[in-house]
Amino acid sequence: MTNELITRIAEIEVNEGYLEEYLAAAHNVGTKSVEIEPGVICIFPMQVKDSPNTIRILEIYRNDEAYRAHLQTPHFLEYKQGTLHMVKSLQLVAMEPLAPEAMPLIFKKY
Repeated sequence: MTNELITRIAEIEVNEGYLEEYLAAAHNVGTKSVEIEPGVICIFPMQVKDSPNTIRILEIYRNDEAYRAHLQTPHFLEYKQGTLHMVKSLQLVAMEPLAPEAMPLIFKKY
């Protein structure tokens, strides 16, 4: 399974005045996606400590099919459409895990 993983980091800058609303939306979509989508392994939003309007989201999907299915879910579409005006910039950075075989161990430890 680990060689099919889609792993990326979303780098987001939130417009002034929308931070609390954006954080709530990101938390909601991340939690719901992991809870109900079998192909979503991780959606983990994080806030940069020294730059609160800078958000990073670690995204891990079982495979490309799971990622494409995620993009069509009602909760993701609601998040995407509902936060467009809140996002100053968005960059999706594709990542290549250096030790994908360790992925099951990482989540098992928690």
